[in-house]
Amino acid sequence: MLSVLFSILLNVIFPVFILLGAGIVLHRIFTFDLNTLSKITMYYLLPVIAFVNVYQSEIDIQVFMEVIGFQLLLCLILMAGSALAAKMLKLDRGMTANFKNSIVLLNSGNYGLPVSELVFQTNPLGMTIQIIVMTIQNFVTYTYGLFNSVAAKHDGKGIFIILLKMPILYALLLAVLFQAFQINIPAFIWNPIESASAAFLAIALLSLGAQIAYIKITKPDKVLISSIIGRLIVAPAIGLGLILLMGITGTTAQALLIASSFPASRNSAQLALEYDNYPESAGQIVLVTTILSSLTVTFVVYLAGVIF
Repeated sequence: MLSVLFSILLNVIFPVFILLGAGIVLHRIFTFDLNTLSKITMYYLLPVIAFVNVYQSEIDIQVFMEVIGFQLLLCLILMAGSALAAKMLKLDRGMTANFKNSIVLLNSGNYGLPVSELVFQTNPLGMTIQIIVMTIQNFVTYTYGLFNSVAAKHDGKGIFIILLKMPILYALLLAVLFQAFQINIPAFIWNPIESASAAFLAIALLSLGAQIAYIKITKPDKVLISSIIGRLIVAPAIGLGLILLMGITGTTAQALLIASSFPASRNSAQLALEYDNYPESAGQIVLVTTILSSLTVTFVVYLAGVIF
């Protein structure tokens, strides 16, 4: 267990915090335009990375159907539970959007993939399942998560008009169609797409670092504490219960349990920044859950190996 903890800290957490640290330092020196960084990420890099991930994923349909049932149930339970908790906490619309997104949206990409690659080094099925989870999370993020953020500032038709303007939705749809019909992309088009995709992680984490550069971590408030408990403890506990109820076993069970334990998604902070829904609070939730996940995810990895 200690070796797994050290490996996660060294190979996942440490590289992430190097990029976060770069954003913090550079923003303090040069004072970035956060709105510009947000636009670059939301309207250029995110659609590209989503397209590349879905287009390149070799997803087995049988495994996908087994995983999607679990993910659908887990997301629905977390959506309902976070909505109820937000009402109990008496949060306003903007903070409610942040809170719900922090519980439902998890960091399945730049955190989840490296962790899964480490855990399932000799078992490709584990990585395949994580890719499916990441793909589903992409859809959840830019439907449910985006709707939450937009709804905090807009009503009625305004929400759906903004949703329809988001390029990420069309990028995901296009990737699914290209993969379904096995359409090959010529090198002169694919090369720039791949280059932009490679830039996503660095720019996204640099932007997050800049976003949290001036955050003063004071006494934890009710939103931060509730988000930590919901994302790092309640979500994997519900995941374990669903796995046992659905009779899922083996590598699939291990991968799904581990995937349910990842910290709050960086995209939840990105959406908060884009729509000005308490971006500092959202950034702090991502930061703190990521730090604490070095312990909680390690325990879940260990538990998954023992139970399944």
